[in-house]
Amino acid sequence: MTAGPVARTRFVLPAQASAAMPPEARGLRRDGVRLLVADELGVHHARFADLTGFLEPGDLVVVNTSATLAAAVDGWRDGRTGAGRDGWTAEAAVVVHFSTARDDDSWVVELRPPGRATGPVSDAVAGEKVGLPAGGSLTLVGPCSETAHLDGGVVGNRLWRARVDVEGGVGTFLARHGRPITYGYVTGRWPLESYQTVFAHDPGSAEMPSAGRPFTTELVTSLIAAGVSMAPLTLHTGVSSPQEGEPPLAERFRVPPSTARLVNLTRTAGRRVVAVGTTVTRALETVARPDGTVRAGQGWTDLVLGPERPARVVSGLVTGWHAPGASHLLLLEAVAGADLVGQAYQEAVREHYLWHEFGDSALLLPR
Repeated sequence: MTAGPVARTRFVLPAQASAAMPPEARGLRRDGVRLLVADELGVHHARFADLTGFLEPGDLVVVNTSATLAAAVDGWRDGRTGAGRDGWTAEAAVVVHFSTARDDDSWVVELRPPGRATGPVSDAVAGEKVGLPAGGSLTLVGPCSETAHLDGGVVGNRLWRARVDVEGGVGTFLARHGRPITYGYVTGRWPLESYQTVFAHDPGSAEMPSAGRPFTTELVTSLIAAGVSMAPLTLHTGVSSPQEGEPPLAERFRVPPSTARLVNLTRTAGRRVVAVGTTVTRALETVARPDGTVRAGQGWTDLVLGPERPARVVSGLVTGWHAPGASHLLLLEAVAGADLVGQAYQEAVREHYLWHEFGDSALLLPR
């Protein structure tokens, strides 16, 4: 079996590095989180509110307008001991994570044990039925074929294709019965608004495009006043990929013609195209030609950036901090180079930056 690309950025993430709650609950504004800036001159420490000072007039910041769904729903596994609407046993209870709506009206879902589970349900089988609130249900059709390791191995049955039967459609059902997807490092439950960015407009993401979370209306005003342009696109994220070596799923995206024109004008003028997050990077690079120009486009992207496919158009990146072994590290290196990314991560660990969706941020500006 031929090994696939592996990120050169290696680090050990301390247990205390996970942000357990939104910064607002820690007494900070959204843009009060820390910002590590890594560029050709070295590493600088600031607050996210200081972002304007690290960009220049004529730079273009591209953001993701996808809004987060309340994509986690309690359910019960039909046929398990004690399963039923009025009393779920530990064997029967399950949390369903709705990841991605497919073109054939099926959904990609993940089943997790209730509580602070650290992994998915491991014994699900094709044909299994899961009960949902308000008389709804879903049936597992088969494992999602897209969850293969970058090295060609098999992940296992973490994600499933499912047929969903709920009244009013899945979107309406989630709005009534769902809550945001959370993981074990988050303490407590936080409202859906805590998982929306200031740019959220088009519902569709299973998890927040979190690189955009620290932006505020005041910061956007500051950027515009300083001559920094902004442009939108949409990419709906699926559930995150916690297993080392697992690539991102195919995701639905749209790059509008106005954004494609602004990107091309910015590059022609010799200015930077700064993507807010791996989602924006993936969408822009999907529609990038070999010469770095981009076209409008929409559909599905399964692009994985890395040594064999470096970035063509994105020349700067606002990002959160990713877990060791995550495929997103390959994307960061494809944009900023392994040396700069590695330097940034080592400094972030040393200076006790916080990880995950409620954590701190980085601005990567390669030469």
